[in-house]
Amino acid sequence: MSGPPVMKKPKLEINEEEEEEEEEDENETIEEQIRNDQEEALVALIEHRTKEVEHLRQRIAYYKSQLDEAETRLEETQIKLARFRGRGKIMASKTSLGNGMEEARRPMKSPGYYLKVARKPASPSHKNEDSSQNQTKSKPQLVIPSADTLQRAMMKESGNEVPSGSGSWSSAPIPPHVNIPQLVIPSADTLQRAMMKESGNEAPSGSGSWSSAPIPPHVNIPQLVIPSADNLQRAKMKESGNEVPSGSGSWSSAPIPPHVNSMVKFKKNKARGISSEHHTIETLPEGTKRNLEQKEHKELIPLISSCSSPHTICCQTGFPLSSQHKRKLRSLVLCPTNDQLFVTSALDGMVNLWEVRDRGSSANLLSTVDCRSSKRRWPEDIAWHPQGNSLFSVYSADSGDSQISILNLNQGKEKLHVTFLEGKPHIKGIINSIMFMPCDDTCFVTGGSDHAVVLWTEKDGEHSWKPEALHRSIHSSAVMGVAGMQHKKVVMSVGADKRIIGFDLLAEGVDYKNQIDSKCMSVLPNPCDFNLFMVQTGTPERQLRLFDVRERQKVIHAFGWKQESSESQSALINQTWSPDGLYLTSGSADPVIHIFDIRYNAHKPSQSLRAHQKRVFKAAWHHSLPLLISISSDLNIGLHKITSF
Repeated sequence: MSGPPVMKKPKLEINEEEEEEEEEDENETIEEQIRNDQEEALVALIEHRTKEVEHLRQRIAYYKSQLDEAETRLEETQIKLARFRGRGKIMASKTSLGNGMEEARRPMKSPGYYLKVARKPASPSHKNEDSSQNQTKSKPQLVIPSADTLQRAMMKESGNEVPSGSGSWSSAPIPPHVNIPQLVIPSADTLQRAMMKESGNEAPSGSGSWSSAPIPPHVNIPQLVIPSADNLQRAKMKESGNEVPSGSGSWSSAPIPPHVNSMVKFKKNKARGISSEHHTIETLPEGTKRNLEQKEHKELIPLISSCSSPHTICCQTGFPLSSQHKRKLRSLVLCPTNDQLFVTSALDGMVNLWEVRDRGSSANLLSTVDCRSSKRRWPEDIAWHPQGNSLFSVYSADSGDSQISILNLNQGKEKLHVTFLEGKPHIKGIINSIMFMPCDDTCFVTGGSDHAVVLWTEKDGEHSWKPEALHRSIHSSAVMGVAGMQHKKVVMSVGADKRIIGFDLLAEGVDYKNQIDSKCMSVLPNPCDFNLFMVQTGTPERQLRLFDVRERQKVIHAFGWKQESSESQSALINQTWSPDGLYLTSGSADPVIHIFDIRYNAHKPSQSLRAHQKRVFKAAWHHSLPLLISISSDLNIGLHKITSF
């Protein structure tokens, strides 16, 4: 028997057309996917470049506004320079000529300390006119040296022989400094005529000398006022405390110009060898006085997070200076009017007054005052009075303790003591913050653990202040920080209830309200951009947040730092703005000072300085010197010189 037939494998027929169609479909799918990817990439690129264009437009608008302001300031400065040069030329000519007409009444140590003016004898016909002009004008009459002496000086310069004899030309020698060939000197009559023309009086004409020569254009400068020798003598007697005689004499005929007193005072200090580095009173040194005029608003918000790399500063950390406190430091505050002064306070209840020396190389302890309250409690926070003559401290509302104290620094060193206010508006707990309002009316605000924000206004009488509670229930927890906005009367307050409140003093209601995700510990308005303010929170690595008062519920930027020694955030850590409003400094639980550049788009410090051995509470920018001043729990004060930005 034969076996079953062997089955042959079937042949697989390949349809070439179907394979080609499948390949075409796959190619079309791939091409479509590629087109979609390219389209998405282009859309994303367009969005990115649109944002870039908008950002650049904002920066162009900002720099255009800055350019306009800079051009305006340049024009004003050029005008001032032109006026100053014109005034200086006339003043130099009048002063040098006046000094040459009369012998010096006293030795002159340097130019400008004395003005020696020769008084031309007035004729009887002109005497009444002069007295009437003194009564109608608030400035004394310009005194001109005699024409004979001027003529004599000009003849000597031209090489002509000067006649001598019993006349007036031989009455006084010609001082050497009168010999100024390039100075064109008008006659006394011409100057007198110019002054009468400026005051609106008609200048007489005729055969006299007044009609003999035209008035030079440069003579018509009414703002130049040269006080007479009598006025200078009178101001000097007034400065020294001697009685100034009055009567029909020349001293009572015209008031003393305000600048004469300052000139005599400056001359007096110079004669005694007094410099700006010495003390004028026992406690307050005579430092650089800061101008407290109203600040100008500068738009800084468009610059926030605009750079991918930070602008760092070069800082030299000097040797630590002992704070002279026995317990941990609490406050560091710089004087608003005197650049040489700052104060520190500590848990020992003492307040130390310091003076910056050698442009920040060292500091000298001027005085120490016991500022403990009646219940022996230390000051929780300190604020300078805007005039820089006193210090205000806050304490606690528990056990009927005093809540506000005033330390008057105008008293003698041996008489320094604190005065406690009678008002006690806070109900309980610690008063955490005090801050003076940046407005014309002298007032300050306090925030306490009783949820209250209190406004204190000055009344008539010394150390008399009236407290008024702005609100007690808007915050549901302790108020940790208070501050006033620059451009409107709004009190900002932040609390442990995570709320940020802006209370309008004029409308007597809430103008701004925001609730964030972390407790707030302090608030600090920017010194240049009046719409920008910073809030310190308890969130690690996002402790500092920037807000625009015009935009609700929006954080412009947030940044912070990592802490190695402790994870908790302390309310005793404080921040300060740099004078230009571009940098923030902050203390830390670590022994470092963190510096933040608001233009840096990262969320970390632009740089950190290791400055102490223990935690740093605060690092404050000096108002005028390139200097950072810091305090630490190591009981030292740090002076850190900034060499470059």
